Amino acid sequence: MNKLSHHPLSGLYIVTPDWDDTDKLLTITEQALQGGANIVQYRHKTASAELRKNQAVALLQLCRSFNKPLIVNDHLELCLEIDADGLHVGGTDISVADARTKLGTEKILGASCYGDLELARTAVKGGASYIAFGGFYPSRIKKYAVTTPASIVGDAVREFDLPNVVIGGMTLENCQPLLAQGADMVAVISSVYMTEQPRLAARAFAALFAARQA
Repeated sequence: MNKLSHHPLSGLYIVTPDWDDTDKLLTITEQALQGGANIVQYRHKTASAELRKNQAVALLQLCRSFNKPLIVNDHLELCLEIDADGLHVGGTDISVADARTKLGTEKILGASCYGDLELARTAVKGGASYIAFGGFYPSRIKKYAVTTPASIVGDAVREFDLPNVVIGGMTLENCQPLLAQGADMVAVISSVYMTEQPRLAARAFAALFAARQA
């Protein structure tokens, strides 16, 4: 049984960039965790299978030392092989229901729903642990149509009793209207990984959530 499956799904959710430099990846991720990142997703679209496994194992050990979950993007077999804490699936990957069947009940399962509440309904029925919306703003990392309306967050909060995460060009400033609508998690790549002081960047995001709970 995976004790981290009951980890509270809220706060700063960091997503790794496509870095082949494992030492750099681990150093910056550790700084972000020190700053208050609550969840780490390992995402590397261009890595070889060997590099992907090596990085995922190293990140898992790091996350364990902070008692924070590591979510693997897309690669279900890798998630199971290293016993990561969860999986995140996009719209073109394995279905949420199939992923849940293969993962079992204990692992975290996230689903990208873009700007589509119908996708969210399917994900919720399929056994998702959280639903992800976006992109809301232009991203330095991912290329997509920026068409997700901010109002979808409030709609999702009203319809689903499930944590939600917002993604896509998130900054300390532009995530705040989405938090105000009830976003549970803010997913960032460049706003932490591409900054000169990742620890301070993470701390600033974490403070937004702390202020909301105060």
